[in-house]
Amino acid sequence: MAGAISMASPDRRPPWVAEAGEAERVLILDFGAQYTQLIARRVREAGVYCEIHPFNRLDDAAIGGWGAKAIILSGGPASVTESGTPRAPDRVFRLGVPVLGICYGEQTMVQQLGGEVAASDHREFGRAFVDVVGDCALFDGVWAKGGREQVWMSHGDRVIGLPAGFRTVATSDGAPFAAIADEARGFYGVQFHPEVMHTPDGARLIANFTLRIAGCAGRWTMAAFRRQAVARIRAQVGDGRVICGLSGGVDSSVAAVLLHEAIGDRLTCVFVDTGLMRAGESDEVVELFRGHFNIPLVHVEAEGLFLGRLQGVTDPERKRKIIGASFIDLFDAEAAKLGRVDFLAQGTLYPDVIESVSFTGGPSVTIKSHHNVGGLPERMRLKLVEPLRELFKDEVRALGRELGLSEAFVGRHPFPGPGLAIRVPGEVTAEKLALLRLADRIFIEEIRDAGLYDAIWQAFAVLLPVKTVGVMGDMRSYDHALALRAVTSTDGMTADYYPFDHGFLGRVATRIINEVRGINRVTYDITSKPPGTIEWE
Repeated sequence: MAGAISMASPDRRPPWVAEAGEAERVLILDFGAQYTQLIARRVREAGVYCEIHPFNRLDDAAIGGWGAKAIILSGGPASVTESGTPRAPDRVFRLGVPVLGICYGEQTMVQQLGGEVAASDHREFGRAFVDVVGDCALFDGVWAKGGREQVWMSHGDRVIGLPAGFRTVATSDGAPFAAIADEARGFYGVQFHPEVMHTPDGARLIANFTLRIAGCAGRWTMAAFRRQAVARIRAQVGDGRVICGLSGGVDSSVAAVLLHEAIGDRLTCVFVDTGLMRAGESDEVVELFRGHFNIPLVHVEAEGLFLGRLQGVTDPERKRKIIGASFIDLFDAEAAKLGRVDFLAQGTLYPDVIESVSFTGGPSVTIKSHHNVGGLPERMRLKLVEPLRELFKDEVRALGRELGLSEAFVGRHPFPGPGLAIRVPGEVTAEKLALLRLADRIFIEEIRDAGLYDAIWQAFAVLLPVKTVGVMGDMRSYDHALALRAVTSTDGMTADYYPFDHGFLGRVATRIINEVRGINRVTYDITSKPPGTIEWE
């Protein structure tokens, strides 16, 4: 299993590093690309521990003492042809370890080492093909000289002159130096993006870099993360007491079980029943944690509070902030009732952090805020513990299996922290929620009956803020429209719609319209991410 990103200080050595070898560390320098975290995912998939750091946060001394076995330079939105744009610290190229530059990373490496980069009239964005014109260690067992391979490009500038020691190993129509190599120094550059799924062999190329070229053993496992996370929780919490915000989803549940392993009965889970859950979920959560896990649980029924605060609110960002603030208020009140409580635990994941604010401090753009990201208000006495903050969704599932949770549970589709509130564009009301719950239940039932549940990353219904004219029983109707959404993904950062056949969609639409009074039209969302997000708000 893959490793975890950590924003730790340069002189820290995680406990699992000693188990795998002191040098088993890959440093990723971020130049502000939206998908830098996908590079880290590919490194983790190769079983190698890595960390992402902003390109300008580590000076030469810190890079020298960091202990990297290899360094990867990410892409980014800037142009190396302009003054004042990001550059890699010079120590990177004097450290004596392999370096892989990706897109902007290739360009700044070339420029800094004496080559030349220029703006191009022939830009490349999206699917492209490279011609492999030379063999190199990066391509070993993946691409052969003379082949033509699919990649994903996203660049305007291009390399037009190589530094001494480099040779060209792949070209494309828009990038004469689409892949370059200086094998004497272990320096490689690719203009394309191997980290994205649209470069089919990209993960294998990155594995070649980390395992073959850098010589990493690839022994980092989820069992190692579990041991490290337990040790880190104990070190952070000490003899303190923790309340965990439990939503009943996979993330907060895995966080709760991990915390319980670390600190036992000094953990109390607080389940806030917001009234924004799916049909039957509240009862399932209470039974699961009180009956099965035997973890102390406080059940707070707060539907009236949340719906009251959301009354009249239509802006999705305001909804998220109201829900987040309401959670905090309730946790604070419950903590006071429990007596001494020192920490609030949340199931925050890495994609939540990435979409809310640049995890690396770089210039990547906020997509949407998440109710469980960004720390706690100063008035709140509790400190925050987020044991899953460095993991992607599939890694959380792997951790759940490692902790002994059932496959049926860890395989559940993701459910957003704000719940059904962000699946009701416009004002949220009890009436709309009731319609949505029933329609959503029918959709998921049909998916399960068709044997498709595990093939889909996430599926749900969205009650649209429009009414449409219909004909039902020879009578005119004027009722709500509903959108169905189902996507495939590996990590939630990119996604594509699931290609249901029309017969399936027809059956679902017929059931919903017949069984849910108040809905007379059903549509299917075929938007990918990007440009859309998975959720509608």
